[in-house]
Amino acid sequence: MSEPLDALLDELHAELEATAELPIAPRANAWLGEAEAVAADLAEGDVDDDVVSRRTAHVERLLDSVGETENADADARVATARALVERIEKRVESSGS
Repeated sequence: MSEPLDALLDELHAELEATAELPIAPRANAWLGEAEAVAADLAEGDVDDDVVSRRTAHVERLLDSVGETENADADARVATARALVERIEKRVESSGS
């Protein structure tokens, strides 16, 4: 059985929220802050799969813009967030089939 979508969204938000506590490059911080805000909205809201798909794609674009964080822990969190985005996208696709 696949992991519940709510749990994946919560995990994505937690990974991005954790980057706020780390010393990272200012430019990366801005992109990560926006990604975290979108992920928080997803984790807190009761949204349909179409909204999840669109907002998750937005998070992915924001993560693509992060560039160098200058912090290994933040890099690991970003990598985990990217993997979660992929899992969320697959989960949403499979529920629509």
